[in-house]
Amino acid sequence: MKVSKEAMKDMYLRMIRIREFESKAQSLFADGKIPGFVHLYLGEEAVATGVCACLRDDDYITSTHRGHGHIIAKGGDLKFMMAELFGKATGYCKGKGGSMHIADRDKGILGANGIVGAGHNIAVGAGLSASYRGTDQVCVCFFGDGSTNQGTFHEALNLASIWKLPIVFVCENNNYGISMSQSRHQAIKDVADRGIAYGIPGIAVDGNDVMAVNEAAEEAVARARKSLGPTLLECKTYRTRGHFEGDPAIYKPKEEQETWLKKDPISKFAAFLKESNLLTEEEMEALKKQVQEELEEAIRFAEESPDPTADSVVQDVYSDIIEEVRTR
Repeated sequence: MKVSKEAMKDMYLRMIRIREFESKAQSLFADGKIPGFVHLYLGEEAVATGVCACLRDDDYITSTHRGHGHIIAKGGDLKFMMAELFGKATGYCKGKGGSMHIADRDKGILGANGIVGAGHNIAVGAGLSASYRGTDQVCVCFFGDGSTNQGTFHEALNLASIWKLPIVFVCENNNYGISMSQSRHQAIKDVADRGIAYGIPGIAVDGNDVMAVNEAAEEAVARARKSLGPTLLECKTYRTRGHFEGDPAIYKPKEEQETWLKKDPISKFAAFLKESNLLTEEEMEALKKQVQEELEEAIRFAEESPDPTADSVVQDVYSDIIEEVRTR
C-alpha cells in the first residue's frame, strides 16, 4: 500500500496533537483544574491515528473511557474538548459529560463511554443504520482487551457477522484490563483469534507502528465499504500511565514499562520519516509548535468559558419533543 507524503505528515501531526493534548491534560489534572477522572491515551497514539486516517467525516466511531485520542484522530475540536474536561458550558456536552463522555455528531463521533464494553452494541446499531440506508459508511468500534471478556463483545461480533455489517472492531490491546494483565484474564495470546468463532477476519498488528495499523485498517475499511462484513483488528500497544491519573500502576513490572517506552510510537514514526527524507527535524519542530499554539488557545478558551448555570442541570435530560399522531 502506497501512502503519500502528505498523508504521512497528517498522521504525524495527529499523533503529536494527541500526545500534547494528553500531556497537558495530565498536568492540568494534577493542578486541580480538571474535575472527575482522567484516563490518558499516552503511548497508544498510533492506533487511533492509523485507523482514523482511513475514515471520512461521515463515518462513525464508538469510543471508550480512554477516548481523547479517538476524538482527536477523528477531527474533534480541541477547544470544545478542553472546555468539556474543565466542566464548562461551552464543552462538547455542555460540561456535563467530562473526560469520559465526549461526542460530536457532526464528525461521526458517537461518544466516548464510561461503561466498559458499551461501544460494541452501539457500533452494531450504527452499522445496521448504514446498511439499512444503503450508504457506504463504516463504523469503527474502539475497545480494550479487557472488554473482550464482556458479553457485549461476543453479541456484537455475532450479529455483525450474521448481517455482514460495515464495522471494523479495533481492539487496543494495551496489556491490561485496569490492573490485571492479559495473561491473567485470558487464556489466549491474540484477541484477534476470537474472530474465528464468528467467521470474520481476525488480524493482529504492532499497535505502536502507525504504518502497520494504517495498512491493516485500510483493508478492513475497504472490506466494510464493499458490504463484505466486519473485521476484528487487534493492535498490540501499551499505556504508559496508570489506568487513570492517580493510579500508581505498581502492578506493572519496571522492566516491562522500560521496554515499551523504548517502542514509543511517535519516536518510531519520526525516525522513519527522517530516514525516508519525508520530514526534517525542523519541519517536525514546526508541527509541534503549531500544536502547542492550538493547545494554548484551547486552554484559554476553556478557562475563559462560563460554568454551567444551576438550571442547566435539568436541561437535555428529558425530551421536549411532543409526539404527533402519525397515520400510515
